[in-house]
Amino acid sequence: MAITEVWIDEDACTGCGLCEDTCPEVFEVNDVASVKEDADFNEFEDEIKEAAEECPNEAIHFEEE
Repeated sequence: MAITEVWIDEDACTGCGLCEDTCPEVFEVNDVASVKEDADFNEFEDEIKEAAEECPNEAIHFEEE
């Protein structure tokens, strides 16, 4: 299954940076995390899933096809 969308619940995100450490190709953190516009979800599918699982506030969400 391919990931078609990734988003951050900004109200839940604390900006801890774990997602950026796990997958800097997809996530970047300033005050809160965001998904890079040109990110290739297919190439980094495992890392996206890992970041979502490890997020302490469950702020990372993704949708699969």
